[in-house]
Amino acid sequence: MRLSRYFMPILKENPKEAEIVSHRLMLRAGMIRQQSQGIYSWLPLGKRVLDKVNAIIRDEQNRAGAIELSMPTLQSAELWQESGRYDAYGKEMLRIKDRQDRPMLYGPTNEEMVTDIFRSSVKSYKDLPLNLYHIQLKFRDEIRPRFGTMRSREFMMKDAYSFDLTREAAEHSYNKMFAAYLRTFDRLGLRAIPMRADTGPIGGKLSHEFIILADTGESEVFCHKDFVDFDIPGEHTDFDSVEGLQAIFDKWTSLYAATSEMHDEAAFNAVPEGDRLSARGIEVGHIFYFGTKYSEPMGAKVQGPDGKEHFVHMGSYGIGPTRLVPAIIEASHDDKGIIWPASVAPFDIVVINMKAGDQACDDTCELIYAALTKAGKDVLYDDTDDRAGTKFATADLIGVPVQIIAGPRAVANGEVEVKDRKTGARETMTIEAAINRFVA
Repeated sequence: MRLSRYFMPILKENPKEAEIVSHRLMLRAGMIRQQSQGIYSWLPLGKRVLDKVNAIIRDEQNRAGAIELSMPTLQSAELWQESGRYDAYGKEMLRIKDRQDRPMLYGPTNEEMVTDIFRSSVKSYKDLPLNLYHIQLKFRDEIRPRFGTMRSREFMMKDAYSFDLTREAAEHSYNKMFAAYLRTFDRLGLRAIPMRADTGPIGGKLSHEFIILADTGESEVFCHKDFVDFDIPGEHTDFDSVEGLQAIFDKWTSLYAATSEMHDEAAFNAVPEGDRLSARGIEVGHIFYFGTKYSEPMGAKVQGPDGKEHFVHMGSYGIGPTRLVPAIIEASHDDKGIIWPASVAPFDIVVINMKAGDQACDDTCELIYAALTKAGKDVLYDDTDDRAGTKFATADLIGVPVQIIAGPRAVANGEVEVKDRKTGARETMTIEAAINRFVA
């Protein structure tokens, strides 16, 4: 992608409305634009990051055996009345009516709708277990939306819903998502700690929030410091192994970890003082097991091996991609801008032409750009006529992991400079060596 043809409205000054680092940097880097209170457009640079986050989430959901579908954002109020949540949910739900005066709502979550889909199609235990998920925009009319897309009214969510015949089977489905979430956040460059949490308006009997530690976190969290060094489940984790997944769950819940809502001061004080960790945290995922909370009022049941009908046991599992992007920035930035993990960076490499219009610089950059693009790298080519300082500031601000810098003096010697955005390390090498480093 040539920067001269790309839409990336950079802001030179810090926006006054931005209270935290991620909001400020997302606005400055031209990733998002606020349309109204708590509602944002995702501009091309932000959309690229969001798509890569979603791709990792989707990959790990599929690996764990979840099946993707797509449900509508607008839902009939009848389903929510049937479950008993329509009146109980509160003012966060946006209630509307269609032209026939039928009550509708902009879905804040999809337990009722997916239960309706399930009960209309699945009748036998032989079709279980089943986990259905989608990645969709949702709306919750937050009383105080803030921090950009960290807490917005319209947001994107990956929500998955599991269906099982028994509680034991449902707990295995819960453990699948538990392990999948650990893997997902690790691939996003984050260390997420699962903590006992309140079930909130979703309801249920078992619940964990996945928290990353950050100074700008919304609430205080408490945990054992050893969580920071726990091993993440590997790529070849067997998601069909009941014992294996239970062992992962047991390990990651063996030490104290709780959000402020579930904090037990006495239990925390029982942890050796040197092992206690009290910090601010950002919630990036939340999983629930709620048994027959929805299946009973909505009649979602299957015939079991005993020939009798049984209400299915359910769970739901949420990750907020539009929340994850600023969370990653909160965890990875410096005073110059964003430092993206390679897995979600909008571009792999930025090629910086220090003197656009100079034949040697132009030819060198075109050569590098073409070779890296052909090799499958996602390359941004800064071919603008901006000053060198502006080019460097832009590259650092948007956080692309690698910068290849071509200036007249270096190019005359057949060389370019390669800079690592995270460490700041610079290395001068031949043009061929620079290409080979990232093509190999």
